Amino acid sequence: MIEISWVLALSISLFCIGLFGLLSRRNLLFMLISLEIMLNGVALIFVAASSLHGNIDGQLMYLFILTLAASEVAVGLALVIHVYRQQKDLDVDKLNKLRG
Repeated sequence: MIEISWVLALSISLFCIGLFGLLSRRNLLFMLISLEIMLNGVALIFVAASSLHGNIDGQLMYLFILTLAASEVAVGLALVIHVYRQQKDLDVDKLNKLRG
């Protein structure tokens, strides 16, 4: 059995990698992927805590996070495709037409 500290280290690493990608990348698609990595890191913490405490609450929360991630990807990819069709570019610095 894997120790909880290794799982926590992995999930914190995933969250930090996602946060770094979200803050450093300027492409909308890579920002969406980074957000998914962050959600997976948080979901892994819930599953690990659920396993540690011996109840299923964390695994239920994982199902909610999985549902949230699926809907976020569906809406996010639709927005990315729409922005790419309008602007022919996914760089967030060049998307100044969204401002009022």
